[in-house]
Amino acid sequence: MSQPNAFALAGILGWPVAQSRSPVIQNFWLNQHGIVGRYVMLPVQDAQLERALRGFAPLGFRGCNVTMPHKQAVMPLLDQIDPMAQRIGAVNTIVVQADGTLRGFNNDGVGFVQSIADARPGWRADAGPIVILGAGAAARAVVVALLEHGATDIRITNRTPERASELAAAMGSAPMTALPWAQRNDLPGDAALLVNTTDRGFVGKPALDVTLTRLPGQTIVADLIYTPLETPFLAAARERGNLTVNGLGLLLNQARLAFEAWFGVRPDITPALLKAVAATF
Repeated sequence: MSQPNAFALAGILGWPVAQSRSPVIQNFWLNQHGIVGRYVMLPVQDAQLERALRGFAPLGFRGCNVTMPHKQAVMPLLDQIDPMAQRIGAVNTIVVQADGTLRGFNNDGVGFVQSIADARPGWRADAGPIVILGAGAAARAVVVALLEHGATDIRITNRTPERASELAAAMGSAPMTALPWAQRNDLPGDAALLVNTTDRGFVGKPALDVTLTRLPGQTIVADLIYTPLETPFLAAARERGNLTVNGLGLLLNQARLAFEAWFGVRPDITPALLKAVAATF
């Protein structure tokens, strides 16, 4: 929404939102680029979600990020949904259009793919088999983005096998296979990329129950979690000599796309930004 002379407003919509690092990131960029405005926390409960969304345009918001539990719930309340967000089945970014309508996007998967490319320049999604642990909304965003970037062999496993099968089926004729959770320790044997999309390893959660004895040395190991920055899963992979990627890169890269959509500038991920974010842990 183009308002060159207006105070620039955006925020993070969810319940709760106090744990989010997005305000640190987005306000750093607003200051860096001399944009007069603020990125704020928007703690909104389910019952108030529609009323909150309808207030964005009148209040002058450029848009917002969306976090749990609203990523799916906002979809029927928006005027337009980007095709990738539609395919993922969730929205993580809302942009207020020039006419006041709301358009939903999902930049999570693209942010994840970029974080892998940042960690290993020249990486390609078709470099070899990709193993995904988990089959929830986060996994779906990652899978859709990997397929969009040319992945040719995705293997997904989940503690509840039906969810893995449903996700694989939802991708239609895509090169994707659902495999039993009991095989999770064998699956990394020829993987080029191994990704944890579950919440196991998050602060206060049990560690992921996966052993890496069959993990090849060249496999990239990624975790969508960034609190803590190194989960037990990533620590085990690092100790084996594997390149590891935590969820902070996803957070930062999806944030860049949102900032550009709201404020017209694609910002950089600089050492100063990383230092500011690191100070919050």
